Amino acid sequence: MVNIVLCGSMKVKDKILKVKDELEDRGYKVLLPIECLEGKSKEIASKAHLDRIINGLNEVVLIVNEERMGIQNYIGPNTFAEIAFGYYYGKKVYLLNDIYEPFRDELEGWGVITLKGDLDNIKE
Repeated sequence: MVNIVLCGSMKVKDKILKVKDELEDRGYKVLLPIECLEGKSKEIASKAHLDRIINGLNEVVLIVNEERMGIQNYIGPNTFAEIAFGYYYGKKVYLLNDIYEPFRDELEGWGVITLKGDLDNIKE
């Protein structure tokens, strides 16, 4: 089984934790943005989580892109940066849901894979 780094807006942290539990039930090792969940500063939290993404042991980055503020498949600026790091460091990057339209060109160009809400679509 691969290691999966979960990313997403802290506004959907309950969903992130639910996805973590579902993945662990399937045997995956899951790394969370712990510092964000603990309320640490953006500077500390971002650096720590980007380190998790670029770590050689972590093969997959999974973005929990839920609806937010009435926007489907939302990806905020910090999460977009995490996607870019995953792409740059050769990680397989998945979106839990569909493409976030404002970033379609970049996401498709970087080979980001949409799971359409189904974790069974993760390919190792």
